[in-house]
Amino acid sequence: MSGFEGPLAARAGLLLLLGAAFVLTLSGVPALLLPRRSLSGSRWTVRLTLAGCAVGIAGAVALLAASAPAALRLPGLFLGEGQLGGDALSGFFALPVLFVGGLGAVYGRTYWDPRRHPRHGRRLQFSYGLALASLLLLLAARDGFSFLIAWETMALATYFLVVTEEARAEVRAAGWTYLLYSHAALLCLVALFALQAQLGGGFAFGAIPATAAPKALTALFALALVGFGIKAGVMPLHSWLPDAHASAPSHVSALMSGVVLKMGIYGLVRTLGLVAAPPLSWGVVLLAAGGLSAFFGVVFALAQHDLKKLLAYHSIENIGIILLGLGLAMAGRATGRADWVVLGMAGCLLHVWNHALFKSLLFFGAGSVLHATGSREIDLQGGLAKRMPATAGLFLVGAVAICALPPLNGFVSELAIFLGLARAALGPGPAWAALPAAALAATGALAVACFVKVYGIVFLGTPRSEAAAAAKEAPAPMLRPMALLAAACVAIGIAPGLFAPAVDRGIAAWAEDTGALLGWGRFLPLGRLAVVAALLILLTALISLRLAPLCRRARERQPELPTWDCGFAGASPRLQYTASSFAELITSRFGWVLAPRFRWPRIEGPFPEASSFHSEIADSVLERLLRPGVRWLVRLSERLRRYHQGSLQQYLLYVVIALVILLLVSLQPWWPVERLGGS
Repeated sequence: MSGFEGPLAARAGLLLLLGAAFVLTLSGVPALLLPRRSLSGSRWTVRLTLAGCAVGIAGAVALLAASAPAALRLPGLFLGEGQLGGDALSGFFALPVLFVGGLGAVYGRTYWDPRRHPRHGRRLQFSYGLALASLLLLLAARDGFSFLIAWETMALATYFLVVTEEARAEVRAAGWTYLLYSHAALLCLVALFALQAQLGGGFAFGAIPATAAPKALTALFALALVGFGIKAGVMPLHSWLPDAHASAPSHVSALMSGVVLKMGIYGLVRTLGLVAAPPLSWGVVLLAAGGLSAFFGVVFALAQHDLKKLLAYHSIENIGIILLGLGLAMAGRATGRADWVVLGMAGCLLHVWNHALFKSLLFFGAGSVLHATGSREIDLQGGLAKRMPATAGLFLVGAVAICALPPLNGFVSELAIFLGLARAALGPGPAWAALPAAALAATGALAVACFVKVYGIVFLGTPRSEAAAAAKEAPAPMLRPMALLAAACVAIGIAPGLFAPAVDRGIAAWAEDTGALLGWGRFLPLGRLAVVAALLILLTALISLRLAPLCRRARERQPELPTWDCGFAGASPRLQYTASSFAELITSRFGWVLAPRFRWPRIEGPFPEASSFHSEIADSVLERLLRPGVRWLVRLSERLRRYHQGSLQQYLLYVVIALVILLLVSLQPWWPVERLGGS
């Protein structure tokens, strides 16, 4: 250790974050050492995970409170001097990692009981702790080599989490797709850090001068957007995400959606913050990518029948919303609009927290439904609110939050982004920056329609299967983490001002030179939002208290009267709306992008055989672009195989042709080739 710089609070925070990573790495070891079905190993794993998360939360809070960042230099690491560091941005992203990670460990101990899953339990617990540790090391990395090591560790650990049930073919396919995308992202990041080292003078993260060649900056932005965009699930780089999230255990899905995706956002924020003078086109591209991901993410979610896959597509939607905030902030830096920077980054950063909270809550709720009924199929649920009232109530909190409805947390962060886009339309500067506001508004409306469908079909009505009719409430160890997440959603919605200093610290760590220290509370009426949110919750509570005794007395007076059946005394649950029929009015307008597949019933003759209607929505990018492209490459490779005949003369001819081409390129002054970093 050749140098440890920074104020005491920042150095203490960095050491606590590294100590937490060490404890989390070891958290799965007790499960490995004890028998497969041992509850003691599972208990000790959860205890160590919670201890590591508590230490890490203390370190993240210290980094947020520090006046300057900390830097730790490690000589001789890899090919040069390694650097670790901690600042407010690292602390901001570390908090959801540790909060969601700790609650997921508690939830997973009951959800994935080692007595019921002896084959996978130990590997799952060890990989879970290793994934959390790699996320913390990623946030502390301050040079390209350290970042790539932590990035690849995170990718491999989450791969083993995804393929927990590797005996199922669809799980193996989802795992391989995830692994292929992860390594494509890794290749982009290797090129990114090599280019960054060329521009900045080394692999350590440092400011990229404004004098850098425009072509080099464009390549830097493209590599960052693709490499980090794959991990974040930005459309059209998202195709690994729905199947991976659906195939993983539910607490792993919560970790991946709520936390792991945000590492792509963190990488973008960190990399783009190093550029001294970003061009306006970067903000335009981010706004376009954000609007595309948000709108079409929710469109694909509306068409899903699988509950967890539906939530996975909503993760793509919310990543798009986060990108809208980042794009607005980048456009603000390019045009000198500090208010765009503040509102855009405030919405971006706060939505990182908010999405981690309500999406983890929703995945935990989906896991409770799966735990009780054994199915993720929406059309096989129904009537679960009577059988699982706590799960239904907590899931409803997450649904209201993700729809950005007041008084919960999703409303606050999306309002900041929306106000920033509105200021672009009303104030001086390029008014086109307000165009994504329409996509954001449409996304919110479609999200409401989607969760009305989900909640109505899964929790209301009558059971649509025997498993749903026999469902029982989730155990208390699974409900407590959900309750804490719901409480956090309510807390940020009611009192956003309490969390404003942390957001301001994160903005200042990213853009000190744009007036961001003014604070986002100057542009957003946080006090009035808190009052309105409190009044809404009070009004809802009063209405509920008033209606509850009336409903109870009505049931006592008429206990035997059935619900009016419209003359169909033998009504079947099959007469209820299905997920497809509920959303058909909206999804039919987007058939050109959804490309639905139908299996129509065959009704022939006076006595037709039993048949059914089935519809399926596959991922358009994967099925209509990537897989056909791979098949074309396979056919091309088979045709090229004839040129590999083992003939020495033929190989020598290939070498001569290659040398001639290289000579033409190097000797002809008219050849249109320029060095990437040249003028």
